[in-house]
Amino acid sequence: MTALPTLRHRTALLQTAPAAGMLLIHEIYRSLQGESRYAGWPCVFIRTAVCNLRCSWCDTPHAFKEGQWLAREEVLQRALAFQTPLVELTGGEPLLQAETLPLMRELCERGKTVLLETSGAADIAAVDPRVHIIMDLKCPDSGEVARNRWANLEVLKPSDAIKFVVASRRDFDWACEVIRQHRLDERFEVLFSAVFGAVPLVELAQWILASHLQVRMQLQMHKYIWDPKARGV
Repeated sequence: MTALPTLRHRTALLQTAPAAGMLLIHEIYRSLQGESRYAGWPCVFIRTAVCNLRCSWCDTPHAFKEGQWLAREEVLQRALAFQTPLVELTGGEPLLQAETLPLMRELCERGKTVLLETSGAADIAAVDPRVHIIMDLKCPDSGEVARNRWANLEVLKPSDAIKFVVASRRDFDWACEVIRQHRLDERFEVLFSAVFGAVPLVELAQWILASHLQVRMQLQMHKYIWDPKARGV
């Protein structure tokens, strides 16, 4: 793995790929999808390196500092080799790397159902419309609420999803206000996740029921099957 420089230098790093058509990849592996409407399905994960946010509860900080330059064609072939219909690009933040856009398009053209996990701080306008976007809106306790790109709400498709990761009742109340203000539960699938170990699941369930919003509570399934700190699952 290549040791990555500090956050301040991340953009320069991604602009210094050893050749055109290269991606900085943290890992490629097959596991069960742990979240979203696809939870429980076998899925190939392509985890890109580098992120421009530093959420207080981030569970993949290793993706900030570890990565390997791979040709986009090699990434594509590694993903296809698993012979799995579902493929997700995650990170890090995939949209920091321009080569993820043609990669997602190529995966779609190979007949894959493609998911994109993105923080919502990056512009999603150029993402292939066949891709199912799962976009975070960062809540206050993440420390990154100011980075939300609200213009993305006008780009998302009805088949896309918005995810709120809540670390407190304050986060939940903020999310509910945003959902009502923008009618998100009428326009998209809305997902609620609890920061692992921070909010008791029974409390989140009770909050959702009391809110009368049409939203889905989800668990990070992989953290209940494997060690919560395990990689490659």
